[in-house]
Amino acid sequence: MPRLTRWYLRTALIGFIAALLIGVLQAARGLFTLPAVVNALTPVYFHLLMVGWVTQLIFGIVFWMFPKPSAARPRGSEGLGWATYALLNVGLLLRVIAEPWQTLTPGDVPGSVLALSAVLQWLAGLAFVANTWARVKER
Repeated sequence: MPRLTRWYLRTALIGFIAALLIGVLQAARGLFTLPAVVNALTPVYFHLLMVGWVTQLIFGIVFWMFPKPSAARPRGSEGLGWATYALLNVGLLLRVIAEPWQTLTPGDVPGSVLALSAVLQWLAGLAFVANTWARVKER
């Protein structure tokens, strides 16, 4: 298993556990008095599940298992693969910070951080497609 795949999968597992923890906290709102930030974590919960868990799991498996375009570069550009990983995770981390921040204290700064996070994740998606496109082929 390639090192990049291991990083994707381990990060996906962390995202999965973090999302489930937020789910537990949100479910406990009716039982306990929790900080206001817990109410603002719903988008974070969904992003950790869909980007932190599902997307990273898919990206890691695709990098590892899709057909090899050539013997010289069996998984496309490894540098582009690492750039994708970095863009996706920096974008996700910024979103985890900016979503509740924007909800609790709306303003230009948290809104800008949120927009930057979305752009980074979009760039990660473009990089993933660019690195994977040639590997989608007939037998």
